[in-house]
Amino acid sequence: MNTTLRTGTLLRLLGSAWLRSQFQMPRDHLARLSRLPRSRAFAKVAWRDQRRYLTGTVQPVDGVCRQRAHATAEWLIRAWEATPDDGLSEGYFPCDPQAFKHSGHGWRPSCPQSTGSGLSALLDYALRFSNAVMRERLLAMAHWAADLQMPSGAIQTDDRGSDPREATRLATGMVLHGFAALLKHEPDPRIDQAAHRAADFLVRCLDWEAEERAHPLEPVPARSFQANQVLGAWGLHLFGTLKGVTLYREAALRLARNTLALQQENGWFARNDPARNGAPRTLAIAQTVQGLLETGIASGDTTLIDAARRGTLPLVQVIRPSGFLPGRWHADWSQASRSACLTGSAQLSVVCFRLYQTLGDATFLEAGHRLVDFLKGVQVVDPFDSPMRGALAGSFPLFFGPFQSAGFPSSTSQYLLHALLLQDRIIEARG
Repeated sequence: MNTTLRTGTLLRLLGSAWLRSQFQMPRDHLARLSRLPRSRAFAKVAWRDQRRYLTGTVQPVDGVCRQRAHATAEWLIRAWEATPDDGLSEGYFPCDPQAFKHSGHGWRPSCPQSTGSGLSALLDYALRFSNAVMRERLLAMAHWAADLQMPSGAIQTDDRGSDPREATRLATGMVLHGFAALLKHEPDPRIDQAAHRAADFLVRCLDWEAEERAHPLEPVPARSFQANQVLGAWGLHLFGTLKGVTLYREAALRLARNTLALQQENGWFARNDPARNGAPRTLAIAQTVQGLLETGIASGDTTLIDAARRGTLPLVQVIRPSGFLPGRWHADWSQASRSACLTGSAQLSVVCFRLYQTLGDATFLEAGHRLVDFLKGVQVVDPFDSPMRGALAGSFPLFFGPFQSAGFPSSTSQYLLHALLLQDRIIEARG
């Protein structure tokens, strides 16, 4: 009996996606290494990054929020200009053969999820610095994302050429938030219609039988609810408030409150990363707490705000003095990765600043500063490297980290831009 159980456990482990990824990762790294000589500037950044990781010599950068925000926004605009359409590139990956096949210079194709989620970060920047040209570009980006909307109202997570197209709640919610943020300042019938369809899709996702009846031939998201999908509740509530639609606001609260059932007493969330639920990425955790926090702030539901606080505090307590934060976590909050997920660190810094603004707890203010100052320390600012100048990698170390390795995802820079603008406002308000 015990032998049978052990055999079954071993077979499940051998067939797991996580174990397969452990064998695939070294092969991917070797393939990328073979392409390093093609980009000397990138190779210089990559080896410098690896050296600083091994020696622990990253120097956090205090202040210069606006300068770094300008550099980040300029890089995101380059990611927009690098594509042949009005979408935002998924990022710059100079060792990725597919990126070279697409663009000839390392930029990946436009990504609907990155484009939609980038709207709110770039809009925040445009409003902060009265950049009218940026606002015009955002309308073009939003129209491009709206044109790719699926019949159900969902937004696909993959690039435009993916087949089959995959409808996801997380991507749809993130794009809806971008639509709603833009509509608040730039009324547009085309975007308004797309936002309504996306919101209707998210509402229907709470009733799977209704979704299958409405679109029987279209792929629908996996039925197992993941905690980080609560990030979509924020955009749904924001759009419901903007348009005065009670149904949307109530659905957002229902989604957020359903997520609370996945939170353990120590603040950790179960089913929070489909790739590895037993050790979710910092990014997945940050998505969950941000969705709960912002929906709680918007609705006045203090239970949601407290859940976000309890899900953030354990990470705040283990941020290293330098600002480094490991990229995966077990259920007892022990680290499950030696490298950092910079996308998650950037998003978590936004959460920390927002918790400080909401609760007035200086613990979160200090954590936000430490995280952002570390990110500024690893942000590429070298003048010799224009394709990367202003960008932030997906992992630290850049090349050998497991999170969007060997490249600069646009999503990472979007969260960094949000964080830098928040840090600048907080410093300004505190005199």
